[in-house]
Amino acid sequence: MASDEAVEDRVEAAREAMRAFGLSLPETREDFPWGESALKVRKKVFVFLGGGGPHLGFSVKLPASGEDVLCMPFARPTGYGLGKSGWVSFRFEADALPGADDLRGWVEESYRAVAPKALVKALDRAAG
Repeated sequence: MASDEAVEDRVEAAREAMRAFGLSLPETREDFPWGESALKVRKKVFVFLGGGGPHLGFSVKLPASGEDVLCMPFARPTGYGLGKSGWVSFRFEADALPGADDLRGWVEESYRAVAPKALVKALDRAAG
């Protein structure tokens, strides 16, 4: 069994990878609206990153894949009425972290859902 420190290191590495990927997207920045990290494109949040600890928790807006993802045990509609607008909250234990491609995919889908169309086009152009 992994030590608590090793578990938290794996969770923190996944969280930091999501954060770094989100901040690499056009015109993004990090803000701390309730003491926890939120990634914004211009003034709109596209990722809420939960705090550290033994699990990875975050919320993203998933208009395309949200319905499918919500069938999985680690996902639920985001509270405060955001779930009605396509926001999904995730909670993964360290021994069941998703792959980097899944994390990046959810972050990018959320970015595309809230970013201005010109920024989405710039992202597409940069991807080639």
